[in-house]
Amino acid sequence: MENEHAIAIYDKYPVNEGHMMVISKRHFSNFFEATDEEILCLFNLLKESRDYLEEKYNPDGFNIGVNIDEAAGQTVMHLHIHLIPRYEGDIDDPRGGVRKLKKELVPFNG
Repeated sequence: MENEHAIAIYDKYPVNEGHMMVISKRHFSNFFEATDEEILCLFNLLKESRDYLEEKYNPDGFNIGVNIDEAAGQTVMHLHIHLIPRYEGDIDDPRGGVRKLKKELVPFNG
């Protein structure tokens, strides 16, 4: 799938069945470098991809992820957004989602 500023493809190294990436057509690495128009196109393609995946794979949920810079795990320095279908039982305890990337910090007290 594609639109004016983005394309959507299956991830070459999927985390789950149906794992897709929405990729900017313009070359830049950081999500925060995208224009408002590009963000809107990326978002619209995420929704279109979600609709496609719901019809084809019938997942129970989704994770959406963007890695920004090497410290956050970015290895391909071109903006791409992961759309990962999730299925009941794909891991023992999915609570916490992306918060389980690393050990928690001391709670913030405002």
